[in-house]
Amino acid sequence: MVKAPKPRRPDPGPRWWLFAGLALLLVAGCGPPPAPAVATPGPSGALAAIMQRGTLVVATEADYAPQSELKAGVARAADTRCAPNQRTENQFEGFDVDVAREVAHRLGVELCLVTPRWTQVVSGNWDDLWDVSIGSMVITPERMQVLYFSQPYTSGAATLFVHEDNQTALEPGSLSGKRIGVCAGCAYEAYLEHSLVVPHQEIDFAIDDPVIVGYDTDTSALQDLAAGDGVRLDAVLTDPDTGRSAIESGMPLKRLGKPLYYDFVAAAVDKSSRRDPVPLVQKLTEIIQEMHADDTLARLTQQYYGADWAQVAAEFDIEALEQFP
Repeated sequence: MVKAPKPRRPDPGPRWWLFAGLALLLVAGCGPPPAPAVATPGPSGALAAIMQRGTLVVATEADYAPQSELKAGVARAADTRCAPNQRTENQFEGFDVDVAREVAHRLGVELCLVTPRWTQVVSGNWDDLWDVSIGSMVITPERMQVLYFSQPYTSGAATLFVHEDNQTALEPGSLSGKRIGVCAGCAYEAYLEHSLVVPHQEIDFAIDDPVIVGYDTDTSALQDLAAGDGVRLDAVLTDPDTGRSAIESGMPLKRLGKPLYYDFVAAAVDKSSRRDPVPLVQKLTEIIQEMHADDTLARLTQQYYGADWAQVAAEFDIEALEQFP
């Protein structure tokens, strides 16, 4: 008996795919049109120049431990976009340097460093030689006339140091009329002049008519103080950590009393830049606020100063400064 052949399933062939594709096209054509793409504006002004160049050029100090210090005998990185007159990040160390390094990382660019005179930095009119100052600069109304400031990345304190042999300076008022060393153009100098204004703080000026001796850095002032009690200086006004570092390095100094005032340290950008500086300042504030939120800055202040100096800076209301027109 011959078996009947099994019925064959119809072969859809290529025509089935053609009809299915047409049906899908017809269904898609009946739906709503796709939403138009929304163009996201890119960075502009000074920020755009940084992103295009691929480097963030930061002004800081070469001899201001533990904030920033040039390492001895360290050569420039070989593979760098930094200009010949700029240092590469491997040549520096310190708290401000680590902050600058993290800011550059979050921007996605390479960090380059320069060390202009402090008085040149705080005076503005940088001629676009660098992009930003990350050098423990305190926000003051006077500086706000020529510079924009970011969200503070740390807070600080102003503390007096005297020679360890000094027996007459028992309180800040004892230094009235005495020679006190400070970095020229710093907030410490304004304090001694009774002209300092710190946002959100009332200041008690405890020293009258001092002889103010200006230096390029606090470290230079401390070295002169270490020469002997009253030999060149009677005291130095600086932050507690710079003074502590000097003592740990062997300088015969001691701290006098509690801090005279507290301040807020931020990144600064030149108002007179030929490129619009506002987008850069806003981006710096955004990054620094992120660094507060994820505890990066709290960790760095603990690492360098043994305490969380970032918490108060995180709470600072940057919008209250009303910097932008």
